Amino acid sequence: MLDRDEGTIAVRLARSAIKAHLSGEVVETGDLPEVFGEKRGVFVTLHKNGDLRGCIGYPEPVMQLLDAILDSAVSAAVRDPRFPHVRYEEMKEIVVEVTILTPPVKIDAMPSDLPKHVEVGRHGLIVRKGVYQGLLLPQVATEWGFDAEKFLSQTCMKAGLLPDAWLTGAAVYSFEGQIFTELEPDGDVVGKE
Repeated sequence: MLDRDEGTIAVRLARSAIKAHLSGEVVETGDLPEVFGEKRGVFVTLHKNGDLRGCIGYPEPVMQLLDAILDSAVSAAVRDPRFPHVRYEEMKEIVVEVTILTPPVKIDAMPSDLPKHVEVGRHGLIVRKGVYQGLLLPQVATEWGFDAEKFLSQTCMKAGLLPDAWLTGAAVYSFEGQIFTELEPDGDVVGKE
């Protein structure tokens, strides 16, 4: 777990990475706590006026947290295919959120029992079947009022699968996320339950 100061650093790094990329500069990281050298999964989410503006990350701990944050932040701003590229002047309207992930664990249960193993508000989900994969962060279920079954179905659809793919052989993984977000654009950072 990251403490609040480390979470604040994570969010500040994400914002700095985006602004540096958009202005053609190099982000300065300085000396960082040890946790930023550990391999961690991470997602960076951007919100503008309460609406999603970009969200990209690494579900698996494949690189050091620092590098994962920097890359995910830039990707959320300019590589999320659902949105046009963020413009530098937009950053004053964008709230940056960083979610640090635990490694995904396959839920080993009968398909019909999967909802019993999904704790809404605590678990994020990954659904995999063949070449298809979809991920929804833990906060998505609470933000949209999903129960466990709806959360499973929505994750399947995010993967490009039918909503009931979790009942017909798709592998389901859960993970947890520690969320740090700005209260307002470039404002104070808080941990989010």
